[in-house]
Amino acid sequence: MKTLTLYTNPQSRGRIVRWMLEEIGAPYEIEVMEYGKNIKSPEYLAINPMGKVPAIKHGEQVVTEVAAICAYLADQFPDEHLAPARHEAQRGDYYRWLFFAAGPLEMALTAKSNQWNVDAENAISVGCGLIEDSINTIEGALKQSPYICGDNFTAADVVLSSTLYWAVFMKNLEPSQVLTDYINRCQSRPAAVRASELDDALMQ
Repeated sequence: MKTLTLYTNPQSRGRIVRWMLEEIGAPYEIEVMEYGKNIKSPEYLAINPMGKVPAIKHGEQVVTEVAAICAYLADQFPDEHLAPARHEAQRGDYYRWLFFAAGPLEMALTAKSNQWNVDAENAISVGCGLIEDSINTIEGALKQSPYICGDNFTAADVVLSSTLYWAVFMKNLEPSQVLTDYINRCQSRPAAVRASELDDALMQ
């Protein structure tokens, strides 16, 4: 079996990947990267030249970026059914929402957090559009099914619910009941709880 290593910090998006690793149930190692210290070391920059976390190394394969890591792990461990099969209709929805969370949604939330001016006048030229459009789009989908791709939990839910959870925690988003129920449904999964406990322990 290939060695699987997560490079992370408990105060980072690495928490999302830790959850994904707990979902797949494969053994993995942790390398804690400290801000201002080894995260900019030559050894780590050889893994991720951005000097950011998370990153994983699976055998000799390095993957960075949260959505890419989660998609990769879902494909590498298909027995856990964290991605629709390639022949299933939901595969398109899976790709859509995985990258919607990593793209328009995160950009919209970041813009709001930093008070960047995205309004009706300039939204057409900004990839995320208005934050209301992103949230309404997600809510519309979740009114149809318990998870973002239908009845089954996938890696897209790991990324999307984590992004929404963090926005609510940071008070960048006032969630509707639909979003609150969705976040709670995902975050209460045993793997999510285990991952959170492990990262909280690292912070101590």
